Amino acid sequence: MDMETKKPYMMVTMIQLIYAIMFLISKAVLDGGMNTFVFVFYRQAFATMFLAPLAFFFERKSAPPLPFVTFIKIFMLSLFGLTLSLDLNGIALSYTSATLAAATTASLPAITFFLALFLGMETLKVRSIQGTAKLVGITVCMGGVITLALYKGPLLKLPFCLHLYNHRNIPGEVSGANTSWLKGCALMITSNILWGLWLVLQGRVLKVYPSKLYFTTLHCLLSSIQSFVVAIAVERDISAWKLGWNLRLVAVIYCGFIVTGVAYYLQSWVIEKRGPVFLSMFSPLSLLFTILSSAVLLCEIINLGSILGGSLLIIGLYCVLWGKSREEKNAGDEKTDPHHQEDAVCNEVKVVIS
Repeated sequence: MDMETKKPYMMVTMIQLIYAIMFLISKAVLDGGMNTFVFVFYRQAFATMFLAPLAFFFERKSAPPLPFVTFIKIFMLSLFGLTLSLDLNGIALSYTSATLAAATTASLPAITFFLALFLGMETLKVRSIQGTAKLVGITVCMGGVITLALYKGPLLKLPFCLHLYNHRNIPGEVSGANTSWLKGCALMITSNILWGLWLVLQGRVLKVYPSKLYFTTLHCLLSSIQSFVVAIAVERDISAWKLGWNLRLVAVIYCGFIVTGVAYYLQSWVIEKRGPVFLSMFSPLSLLFTILSSAVLLCEIINLGSILGGSLLIIGLYCVLWGKSREEKNAGDEKTDPHHQEDAVCNEVKVVIS
């Protein structure tokens, strides 16, 4: 295997490692006392500062005019898909663990497919093996979510660990307090549903406003403003807004620059070279990295339910991805065969919201 062939595998592994580090440092600073809403504001503000010069330099001449209606759509997408999603994710992370965050995020492709199906943007051929695989995948993912929320099981802890940023590891607060854990699971799932909805709906807006870099920058800018309004309404203490030369500053710079800048660019590169299915197939790597790292660096006590639930989410994800890739392959074969005419209307299930 030459270097050109290895590049996509190296890049996709780096992407998942970037996300795993994001889960870890976010969990560390939130448990270290940083306000969730302030953290989200700084993250989006740093992302805007990173993207704005790039958008101005590369797309200032090619970007089309922005209609007011499209601006309102982008504003609403930013409000629900970024601001509200990240706020809920931060609150959920304080109730649960970095492992749960990685597990639910790994299942995002399956969540996105389900939302696209519900909105009539995807089809499900129930009489084909591909459709059955996708249906089974969605069902298994739901089973994984239920397992994560309701089953804990025995606690698993490594014999050695480090304490990053005086991370608080109080088993009674996470693995013993059922109400807090269930609340965190519900918020985490809601956050990922909003994020999945953002991914599905932004495709329609990009057809009207195809300038991707300007589009992303405007998202971050609007989300920064929205996050600031929420944060200033919730947190009035000036000391809570101070970053200092500590892990808080590292976290917001990392999430703003590395995650939003580097990871998003690498994702675009991988999708261009190998397609979105290839990228999604490696998303469980972030769960593996997070489980090992959180146990070593944060001394996080992992329960068996998290591992079983995460495993079900991964199995369900691969079922959906396999069915989706087979459908795309078959669709490509049908286009190349001029004599192939198949009426599949009776085999399709579509849910359309009008």
